[in-house]
Amino acid sequence: MQWNSVSEFFAMGGYALYVWGSFGATALVMVVESLLIRSRRKEIQRNLRAELESNEAQS
Repeated sequence: MQWNSVSEFFAMGGYALYVWGSFGATALVMVVESLLIRSRRKEIQRNLRAELESNEAQS
């Protein structure tokens, strides 16, 4: 597809809502997924540290 101006590019031939909505939804999901992974990783590290300290205290 060829566009004559930037505004035509962003309009996407009349499908801008669907195209940019899809990009926005994908970006949002990727950001949320990254935050959830980071949170879960920190939780796992805390649990492992607590378990290690518990095991060391028992020894």
